[in-house]
Amino acid sequence: MPKGNTDMDFAFTDEQLAIKETAERFAREKLAPDYQKREADGQLDRALVREMGELGLIAPDMAEEHGGPGLDCVTAGMLTEAIAYGDFGFSYVQLVASLMGHVLSDHANPDLTQEWVPKMVSGEKIVGIGLTEPRGGSDVANLVLKAEKSGNGYVLNGEKASMSFSTQADGMVVFARTGSIEDEGRGVSAFFVDLNEKGISRTAYNDLGTKIVGRGSVFFDDVHIPADCLLGEEGEGFRQIMHGFDYSRAMIGFQCLGATQASLDDAWTYSTEREAMGRPIAQYQGVTFPLAEAETYLTAARLLCYKTLWLRDHNQPHTSEAAMCKWWLPKTCVDVLHNCILTHGHMGYSMDMPHQQRMRDVMGLEIGDGTAQIMKLIIAREKIGRVAVQYG
Repeated sequence: MPKGNTDMDFAFTDEQLAIKETAERFAREKLAPDYQKREADGQLDRALVREMGELGLIAPDMAEEHGGPGLDCVTAGMLTEAIAYGDFGFSYVQLVASLMGHVLSDHANPDLTQEWVPKMVSGEKIVGIGLTEPRGGSDVANLVLKAEKSGNGYVLNGEKASMSFSTQADGMVVFARTGSIEDEGRGVSAFFVDLNEKGISRTAYNDLGTKIVGRGSVFFDDVHIPADCLLGEEGEGFRQIMHGFDYSRAMIGFQCLGATQASLDDAWTYSTEREAMGRPIAQYQGVTFPLAEAETYLTAARLLCYKTLWLRDHNQPHTSEAAMCKWWLPKTCVDVLHNCILTHGHMGYSMDMPHQQRMRDVMGLEIGDGTAQIMKLIIAREKIGRVAVQYG
């Protein structure tokens, strides 16, 4: 039998509905109209980010003393979906601010937390996460970027790859090796780094999607950081980020849902307006049945994401549910987006329509933050223990 109270209340509070309405209005009026134009520009509009912050749409789950309203994780997920409906790239701002805000508020020294977290919530600053390295993405316990003690601090040398906001972030939480490689996860520590420090250089990749996010690499060449930028204790970095992944994986699900629901809503509308053989194509079951199936999938997926964050809000185990969100949501949403393109016929294949951009944007999350194969290993391990991840 499940441990603890697992009864869910499906009713949202008036406060949740009010902030959701604000997010939906912002997404509809400010984000959606220039979604495709911003991709061509390839840059995050920082003025719009600050406006998001002024409206309380960034990291609403941060405590009041850190600039947030102190709402729950379910509300943060709700806002992520609403923002992604208008512009998938902007939903990264909310996700990363919530994830990194908690890492800093939970583990950084109070002065550093107070200097950076309120600015993240307001949209003034963006803080990225430096975890992935060129030699491997999912093997997070075997990082090679080094943090060596030097005087009253540490010196960083190495490269972080595939970082969101690589050229636009103001700061970065870097996971680096302070122990030997044989220590695996026990030798990984977390540090906060101001990206204006001497010895840091950055590049951006030419990605298939999420172009305004600007994924890329960050290079550290004898970068000195003070000892008070260590987050928590040495060797705790792996545990810190693995706990955070259980949060970000559900939030990624909401990102995918927002963008996909936008195209599905468009497809339903188009099916009532487009005529073939003298009738709206909505009268043909070959058109509406796939859309009805898609609506079912998204509804079920949304409930899974909400359950995961609800469990987190109630301090219940949710590692398995988070992994389910991460592998199933991107795959399902890419399939639905593909079908939305087909529903729109020859015009759906045009780069002038937003459906292809949403599909390219969502597709990246079939890779980022852990592949489907890794997620399934996590689920299996949660069910039957470490025997599930032993290799022959």
